[in-house]
Amino acid sequence: MRISFDLDDTLICYQPDVPSETPPRWIWRCMVANEPLRQGARALMQGLRQRGWEVWIYTTSHRNPSSVWWWLWCHGIRVGRVINQHIHDRHLRRTVRDYPPSKNPRAFGIDLHVDDLEGVRDEGKTHGFRVVVVSPDDPTWTEKVLRVTREMEPRRVSHGN
Repeated sequence: MRISFDLDDTLICYQPDVPSETPPRWIWRCMVANEPLRQGARALMQGLRQRGWEVWIYTTSHRNPSSVWWWLWCHGIRVGRVINQHIHDRHLRRTVRDYPPSKNPRAFGIDLHVDDLEGVRDEGKTHGFRVVVVSPDDPTWTEKVLRVTREMEPRRVSHGN
């Protein structure tokens, strides 16, 4: 299964009261963006990968996908793909008259998207994709994501002997 995460106010939180992961060593910070990764993101994403989830980033920012990929790599997080606004538009806006939703994870084969905006959840209801909304001030945000991913995973049948 494939899960995507938004960046701003979901994984990157500049609010002073939102705890962040320990930054990468100084040498890595010289080569990648020095943005605060929200506390719990590393363990959550590593745990999802261990359970067989493919982790992607889906953002409306114009950050360079390679830069985002390297920034996460320096934090010990491996992602399959980074979709930014440019990639989203190229894939979903066939003409200038096309007005797709701000995000459409289903169009990229993504099963679940994690975002901070209720509006993205509303678009999901309209366009048929699943969204978990986590606010920057929610200290239990990782548990919320884990609960939904567990609900989505196929049940394993145990044949006890």
